[in-house]
Amino acid sequence: MSLLKSQFIFENAWPCMRPIILKLLKQEPVTQAEWQDLFYSVHQVCLDEKGPPKLRDALKEDIMDFIKQAQQRVMAHQEEQALLKAYIAEWRKFFTQCNYLPTPFRQLEASLRGKTSTSMQKKNQPDESIVRKLMLDSWNQSIFNDIKQRLQDSAMRLVRTERNGEVFDSQLVIGVRESYVNLCSNTSDKLEIYRNNFEAAYIEATEAFYWVKAPEQLSLYGVEKYMRYAETKLKEEELRAQKYLEPNSASVQLLMERCVKVLVANFRTAILAECPRMIQQHQTEKLRLMLKLMDRVPEGVTPMLVDLEEHIATAGLDDMMAAVDIITQDSEKYVERLLDLFRRFSTLVKEAFDDDPRFLTARDKAYKLVVNDSSVFKLDLPVRQGAGGTSLIPPAPIIGTIASLGSGINSKPANNNNGQPESKCPELLANYCDMLLRKTPLSKKLTSDEIESKLRDVLLVLKYVQNKDVFMRYHKAHLTRRLILDTSADSEKEENMVEWLREVGMPADYVNKLARMFQDIKVSQDLNQQFKEQCRAAIADSINIKILNAGAWARGSERVTVSLPLQLEDYIPEVEEFYKKKHSGRKLQWYHHMSNGTITFSNQVGRFDVDVTTFQMAVLFAWNQRPLEKISYENLRLATELPDPELRRTLWSLCAFPKIKRQLIVADPPTHSPKDFSQATKFWVNQEFAIVKNGKLQKRGKINLVGRLQLSTERSKEEDNQSIVQLRILRVQEAIIKILKMRKKITNSQLQTELVDILKNMFLPSKKMIKEQIEWLIEHKYIRRHDNDINTFVYMA
Repeated sequence: MSLLKSQFIFENAWPCMRPIILKLLKQEPVTQAEWQDLFYSVHQVCLDEKGPPKLRDALKEDIMDFIKQAQQRVMAHQEEQALLKAYIAEWRKFFTQCNYLPTPFRQLEASLRGKTSTSMQKKNQPDESIVRKLMLDSWNQSIFNDIKQRLQDSAMRLVRTERNGEVFDSQLVIGVRESYVNLCSNTSDKLEIYRNNFEAAYIEATEAFYWVKAPEQLSLYGVEKYMRYAETKLKEEELRAQKYLEPNSASVQLLMERCVKVLVANFRTAILAECPRMIQQHQTEKLRLMLKLMDRVPEGVTPMLVDLEEHIATAGLDDMMAAVDIITQDSEKYVERLLDLFRRFSTLVKEAFDDDPRFLTARDKAYKLVVNDSSVFKLDLPVRQGAGGTSLIPPAPIIGTIASLGSGINSKPANNNNGQPESKCPELLANYCDMLLRKTPLSKKLTSDEIESKLRDVLLVLKYVQNKDVFMRYHKAHLTRRLILDTSADSEKEENMVEWLREVGMPADYVNKLARMFQDIKVSQDLNQQFKEQCRAAIADSINIKILNAGAWARGSERVTVSLPLQLEDYIPEVEEFYKKKHSGRKLQWYHHMSNGTITFSNQVGRFDVDVTTFQMAVLFAWNQRPLEKISYENLRLATELPDPELRRTLWSLCAFPKIKRQLIVADPPTHSPKDFSQATKFWVNQEFAIVKNGKLQKRGKINLVGRLQLSTERSKEEDNQSIVQLRILRVQEAIIKILKMRKKITNSQLQTELVDILKNMFLPSKKMIKEQIEWLIEHKYIRRHDNDINTFVYMA
């Protein structure tokens, strides 16, 4: 009985419902009464269990009939654009109804799904409308499948005509895409149909177009014009893709990746082959364009970075070698050359690569090679370090207090067998700083701001120097000389330089020692004033003393014995007695090679004041009682008690001082170097010595023969280099212990990495040096190897 009732309800309701449904499908007007009747009829049909399936099937049949009629109207058009227009018009009308028609059938959908609790609906996403899905699936299965390929091909041909410069209605392609996007009824992947069909076809068609066009362009116009072509087409395709592809998807990115591949990556070798030439010729606009293209290709920029590094290293070294005769004789020209190279390469990176961090890093790496290259200037550190103790005897100009320096870990340094030549750049940078900070013709012609600017330039180059400890060693020696001889051009700049060194990351212990030197000089000035107030007037007018602390002024140069003139010997006991009253328990040590004075020299020409070193003074005073005699080399050695190397150098400075035309001392036989002096060589005072200005002899005047002899002995260079190596050994050992104290246990590779990180601001330790110091520390039981792994080290408390 219920079955008959169900059939009766559906059969009576459907004839009333169908006309309204057809009107809705055809977008014809529906009255409010008809709309309400449709809701009621659906409700009546759904009251019975058998009614909903019958209603769904009948609805599907009418929808399919409507779609077939629409298909016939579309297929009636043979011309491509007319076909697309007809399809898009039919689709848009149908798709609009997909949003309206399901509304009266909500109860049907609920009946077909089964009862769903309100709580479940709130908890989960609402289900896709069954009627809407039915409509979309029906369209997809019939008209869309039948003409899908034709639609797709037509749309792609229209896009191709646009690439060839023709104009068409872009809405045709956009409409086709919209149908692909909206047709999908899969709620988990709304773009499935679009992605598998339209997107894939669009990308393939684009790739196929440029697969033919790109090689033609490269062959016809060459790399430079092709790069402009590729950049233009990439921009065009990106704009076109934003118009024709689905915006809320990854389509544009996928297309651009394929375009980059076919337009750029496929010709990467040919494009990059031009990079070295463009860099060399400073073709910045073309390099900028090349970077834009290669930046789109994975690892595409890497060869450009290599080319830039090679260019900077090669051009920089070639430039230095071309001027080797000039720069080897003049530290100012050497530093200016380095700075000019840095500015030139920085300008290239800015103009061609817009200061891209990757290219700045490449510039820094290559410039560091130039700065640290040892082919132009070479500093040979000793191959083997002596096994003596590490306590150093500090210098002092006339008098210095001696303090014992701690020896750190190593009281007997291990041998250093590196023997690798290093760049002399840090030494020359220190020399240049000295020229700027000392009273020189260079510093006198520059303003204070110009000197500061040039010092800042030095610090810029210093940033790239690997062996910064060498710079600090020479900078400290020059500073010592300037402070002792009172030759600083600007004391404020001197102290500022120390702070600038701190700012650029120089090791704190180095910088602190420099700062202490200024404090010592100020304390020494007070002591000197007190000494003058307490001693005889004759002494006060003729002597100045500097008493300095060993901790700040320490260096490895040996003290040199010399027999002082009696006039100086008389002062020493008084100075020592004065100091003992001030500081009991401290010992003074005289450093005569750092002392200087002024003597009055008289001959038949005139009377001259001559600034001389203590060694020069000792030699000249040998003639004080016998001014006209000739004295042999051997007798001068006995009279002065100077070591042979120092006596030779001192005599040579008096016989062949480069800045004067008439020398103070004459040697017989004449020689070409200090090594040519023999025991029998005779020396005598030149009675015709005079100061010559503008070709005229002067009867009065002052001349400085001190030159650059101060603080320098025959062995000082070798000792400086040895002390650098010795200090490096101590630094490596201290750093290893510091790391192991913190880590307790560490592998060899980790240790080397951390060690380089700690020491990089001073120097880069070689693997050989690290290995030797590890072995030394193991031997002396500071560390040990792990029982189960020889490449792991353990700290021994």
